[in-house]
Amino acid sequence: TKVDPSKDIIYVNGSRLPKRQPHKVYFALNKPKGYICSSGEKESKSVISLFDDYLSSWDKKHAGVPPPRLFTVGRLDVATTGLLIVTNDGDFAQKLSHPSSNFSKEYIATVDGLVHKRHLMAISEGTTIEGVHCVPDSVELLPNMPNAQRARLRIVVHDGRKHEVRELVKSAGLE
Repeated sequence: TKVDPSKDIIYVNGSRLPKRQPHKVYFALNKPKGYICSSGEKESKSVISLFDDYLSSWDKKHAGVPPPRLFTVGRLDVATTGLLIVTNDGDFAQKLSHPSSNFSKEYIATVDGLVHKRHLMAISEGTTIEGVHCVPDSVELLPNMPNAQRARLRIVVHDGRKHEVRELVKSAGLE
């Protein structure tokens, strides 16, 4: 039987499907400090709250289409800034974040003090996090920015374990 989702009423497992499926949306967001990437913790603001204006104006532009349920692809710590992908496309998110996709993640870590070759070697050797030895793909000291008081490291990882970059830096005696 052919159905027309815009005309027919369709139920799946007792739940009525919306007449029109939400459009798939994709955003590149520079996450600011102080925002979390999950909705479970209430002590910090959620990254998704940055889209409140967009979501509240949805009906004006897309009458009859339910607003997208946005989520982040991956996570960044509350104190970390950087690129996040925000979408409502679960298949896309899965392709990006699943380990079999073999994507690397690049971080620029800002650290206190002077960085010596021994620090870079220690980071390169990795550290154990929650019983798993994590080794970065690469680590390099970046040139100082004008008027910069802190050194910057470019660290590329594959796993993206919780606090991985922070723990790698800490294990080398840097903060």
